[in-house]
Amino acid sequence: MRHGDKINNLSRTASHRKALLSNLAIQLITHKKIVTTLAKAKALRTYAEPLITKAKENTTHQRRIVFSYLQDKDAVVELFGNIATKVAGRPGGYTRIIKLGARVGDNAETALIELVDFNEIYGKGKGEAKEATGKKTRRAGGSRKKAAPADKAEAATAEVKAEAAPAEETKKSTKKEKKEAE
Repeated sequence: MRHGDKINNLSRTASHRKALLSNLAIQLITHKKIVTTLAKAKALRTYAEPLITKAKENTTHQRRIVFSYLQDKDAVVELFGNIATKVAGRPGGYTRIIKLGARVGDNAETALIELVDFNEIYGKGKGEAKEATGKKTRRAGGSRKKAAPADKAEAATAEVKAEAAPAEETKKSTKKEKKEAE
């Protein structure tokens, strides 16, 4: 009986499976997308996503923990550098698995696993880093209603200030406007 045994062993021993997932994670971090079998891609997702979450907090302790999993300095630098800045505002779901069909040689189901924020086709920001915001909940509707009138009020005051500005400006007034604009 295998009650409660949810891990996919991938027909390997524990040490071989650990080495396989480590190597796949390094390649995913380095190349941002890889093609592998569907079973390996699903196992890699559960292995790599916690490492990316750890990379959001850039401390020596977190770097050492991630390095103990990956054993590759270049991959750790890339993870804590480019990848961590891109996924800073994302609460999870850093990878996407796309099924590709059966492989010709052995009819194995293949899949493309990629980092979501590094795909230019599907990406909203097209390479722009998203700002980290507070924890989002499902009840975010009330805060939007409160924020909308404030945005309209700010836009209206900006228009009034622009119309009321005198034609001749002194150096002091331009410095104040530059500070307000920032």
